[in-house]
Amino acid sequence: MADSITNVLLVGVGGQGILLASEILAEAFMIAGFDVKKSEIHGMSQRGGSVVSHVRFGEKVYSPVVPEGEGDILFGFELLETRRYLNLLRPGAKVIVNDFMIQPPSVLLGNDRYPENLAEEISQRFTDFKLIDGLKIATEVGNQRVANTVLLGAVSKHLKLDDRVWQKALQKMVPAKALQVNLKAFESGRSL
Repeated sequence: MADSITNVLLVGVGGQGILLASEILAEAFMIAGFDVKKSEIHGMSQRGGSVVSHVRFGEKVYSPVVPEGEGDILFGFELLETRRYLNLLRPGAKVIVNDFMIQPPSVLLGNDRYPENLAEEISQRFTDFKLIDGLKIATEVGNQRVANTVLLGAVSKHLKLDDRVWQKALQKMVPAKALQVNLKAFESGRSL
């Protein structure tokens, strides 16, 4: 952590719930009394493009963007996108990744091949690495669309916030009709 600021990166592909997860994360830190800045890049996200969200919190945060080499936690929703953003992490950072692959257009068109053994490659670079089958767990709790909340629950174990703070943030940011399944998904991820 640089200058008592914690830097969290959320990366993946459009449609995976990255922006909602970053909203819940930022809300939780604000409820806990931290200064929070958030930035996101999601230009082609609705077409399955890359999505990146930066969430920074601490006593006083001036910039919403995580400087290269200063990320503390990378929260990856897709393996290839996770590898793409490893350069933003500091040595010894935590990497929590969904065991999920989405073929980019160049692979679908036959111009490229999806890289093999990405999880192993990432784990060799970052020893504080956890691979999670978020889709499987989300399906078990009743809705595969809450894989993002499963992953958020897993990440929450590395962020010292009270359970009540997380519950308040989820209640505020998740629509009422989806709240119960999201709370269940969050707890399932937290218990990993």
